[in-house]
Parts: sequence; C-alpha cells; structure tokens
Amino acid sequence: MALILWGTFPPASYASLHTYHERPGQVTYRSRQSIRDYDDRAWQAIAFKRLQGETLQGLYLRLVGFPDIVQVDPQRPVILLAATGQQWQLSRALDPQTQTLPDNVGQYDLQPLLGDLKKALPLEIQIPLEGSTIAEASVAPFVVREWLQVKTVNP
Repeated sequence: MALILWGTFPPASYASLHTYHERPGQVTYRSRQSIRDYDDRAWQAIAFKRLQGETLQGLYLRLVGFPDIVQVDPQRPVILLAATGQQWQLSRALDPQTQTLPDNVGQYDLQPLLGDLKKALPLEIQIPLEGSTIAEASVAPFVVREWLQVKTVNP
C-alpha cells in the first residue's frame, strides 16, 4: 500500500541547493543549473546568497559561458522577461569576495527579480555579449523556483 501511495504522490522534488561554510561566520547558499541558449551554447546559471553572520551580503546571479566561445559585456544589464509582460533588468554586481571575473562570466544583482517574483514562472533571459549582441535562453520554472529558494533559505 505504501508503495502505491508513494507512486501516486511522489515526494517533493529536491532542489539542488548547496550550503557552503566558507569560513567562520560566512555561509553561502547556491543553486547551479545548466541552461542552453538558442544558439545551443551551454551556460551555468548560479544563483547564490552570502551571509556574513546574520548580515546578507547580497543575492547574485552568475552566468558562466564557455571560455573562448562567449564574452559577456559587463557594461549592459541582463534582461529577464515573463510571458505576463513583466520585465526585470539585473545590473552588474560583484559580491565582496570577487574582484574580477573572466570575460566569459557575468554577475548580476538578483534582488530586483526575487524581490518582485512571488512564484516560479518560465522566463526568457537576454545575456549581453560583446559586440552589441545578446544570448537568449529559456529559464524553466524549476530553475526559477530554486532561485526563490535561495532567497528564503536560512541558516
């Protein structure tokens, strides 16, 4: 009977959230998912927040493209679009521990999206590349759900 119930009502999906105790008093919570843009290039989408003690240092989205394949334009924001017509611009933001990033990596303030979004929606992301081009990709609702979980997870 338990097996039938388990098959009928599968357990909640496990988020791939990871906790890192980087040094005494500093904890980072992270979600890392792979996405592919419409030109079939692979990206790592890493949402993370870092706490120093109980102080939030920030909520960030780090987008990592393949080296020597893409060069992220650090001067332009990432744009996220929802089918509802909502749009968010995420400005470049480096966490206190990061001084520079390779040119295939962009890091952005995720708070404007997570502060506004109440539930996981499918999103379109536009990643600015050097040469005034953009990489466009779909972000599945389960990825957005993990980003929301990063925001709410506590020590």
